[in-house]
Amino acid sequence: MSGGVYEKLSEFDEYLNLKSQNEALAQENATLKSLLFNRKDSTVVAKLDSIKGVKPTDIIVSKVIHNSYNVHENYLTLNSGELQGVKPDMGVINSLGIVGIVDNTSPRYATVISILNKKSQINAKVKKSNHFGSLIWNGKSTGFVQLIDVPRLASVRKGDTIVTGGQSVIFPENINIGTIDKVYIDNETNYYTLDIKLFNDMTNLGHVYIIKGKDRQEIMNLEKREEDE
Repeated sequence: MSGGVYEKLSEFDEYLNLKSQNEALAQENATLKSLLFNRKDSTVVAKLDSIKGVKPTDIIVSKVIHNSYNVHENYLTLNSGELQGVKPDMGVINSLGIVGIVDNTSPRYATVISILNKKSQINAKVKKSNHFGSLIWNGKSTGFVQLIDVPRLASVRKGDTIVTGGQSVIFPENINIGTIDKVYIDNETNYYTLDIKLFNDMTNLGHVYIIKGKDRQEIMNLEKREEDE
């Protein structure tokens, strides 16, 4: 019921902002195509480019019909659900970067844990050096998240790009997140904490792309077997 109400409100809002929405969608579609494919031939998709190993059939296009960003535990609602193949723990991105992780699904809708959620924790890294940390949100600003537990030996400076890490079983590696804005030293852990300025405007989301993580369960089962032995 909530999904249906959100969808009607979203349609009304889109009508009032039709021109800007269409322009944003056209730009986003163009960016996604360049992100996914290296089209050397106009009739043949030569190879996958930035999202390595992700096939077009493993991407579900959806639309944000509700988006909260003013509380400590923010969620989104999408107009795609189980009927479209959406399952919990699938990664959600758009052409600018990561958005969140699917939490619950119904036949036609899905809720997503936003990266602006204090429960969110995502593996991420400094792009130039491959030093890893955990991406969290301190609940203070919709434009910034934090990368914690980054080793002190890592070379980091303002403006460096942060992307998803290779240890994630939800997101492909090297999906954009943002750039370093400030660098702190955590006195308790002696690790870096980095303020990350997001590429995405999380208060203004339209169409998104849900990534099917086909290997996630296999990896988790394997790791659990290792722990049990």
